Amino acid sequence: MATPTLADVAGWLSEAEHVTVLTGAGISTESGIPDFRGPQGVWTTNPGAAALFDIDTYLADADVRRQVWQLRRSHPAWTAEPNAAHRALADLSRAGRLDAVITQNIDGLHQRAGTEPDRVIEVHGTIHWVVCLSCGLRTRTPEVLERLAEESDPPCLACGGIQKADTISFGQRLRPEVLEAAVDAAERAEVFVAVGTSLTVQPVAGLCELAAENGARLVIVNAQPTPYDALAAAAFTEPIGQVVPELAAKVLAATR
Repeated sequence: MATPTLADVAGWLSEAEHVTVLTGAGISTESGIPDFRGPQGVWTTNPGAAALFDIDTYLADADVRRQVWQLRRSHPAWTAEPNAAHRALADLSRAGRLDAVITQNIDGLHQRAGTEPDRVIEVHGTIHWVVCLSCGLRTRTPEVLERLAEESDPPCLACGGIQKADTISFGQRLRPEVLEAAVDAAERAEVFVAVGTSLTVQPVAGLCELAAENGARLVIVNAQPTPYDALAAAAFTEPIGQVVPELAAKVLAATR
C-alpha cells in the first residue's frame, strides 16, 4: 500500500464532518517559544528546570516561587507572534473545517491567530491568567507581574494565599471539565491530527488512541518519532511551518 501523501490527508479532511487537532510545544517553536523535550528543549538543555514545575515544590519553597515568577515575567509568550501553522489552523477553523483545537500549550497563540476561543481546549491551562491556590481568585497575569518590583512572591490580594500561573504543574490533575471536552472532541473526530507533540504526556497523548479506537484516521506531524506512529494512518516529519499551511491550503481549495 502506498504511503499517504499530504494531498491524501487533505482529501480526508475535506470529506470529514468532524476534525480535531491536538497541538504541542513544537507548533510554537517557530514563534520563538522553545519546546521542552526536543534537542534544544527547555528540559533537554537544563534538566533541573523541570523541578520548578512541580506543584509540591512550588507550594513548599518560596525561593522556587520567586524563581518561577521571574521566569514568567521573561516568558517568550509575551512577545511571540502566531506563526504560519497557527494561522493555517485558524483559517481551517474559520472555514468550519475544525471542531476543536486541543492544545497542550499555554501561550494563547491559537486564539491570537484567529481560532475561535470556544474551539480551543487548553488542557494545560494558560499563562495569561493567575489563580490563587487558596480561594480560587483569577487575575490577569500582567496585573500580578506588575507587583514583582515590590513583591517577589506576590500573594493573593483577596485572601493572602499562594498564587501561580493558571497552568497545570507536575502533580496537578487536569481540570475534569477540560479533559471531558478534549475526550469528546477526540471521540467524535473522523480525522485526528497531532501537531508538534511528542505524545509522551498522559492522559492527553492517549487521545490519539481514543480517536483511533472510535474510527478516526490519525495523522501525526512531528519532527521526532512518537509512541503512536505505528497507529497513524499518515505521519510527516517535515517542518510544521511547511506541512500545516500546505495541508490547510489544499483543504480550503478543495472545499471552496
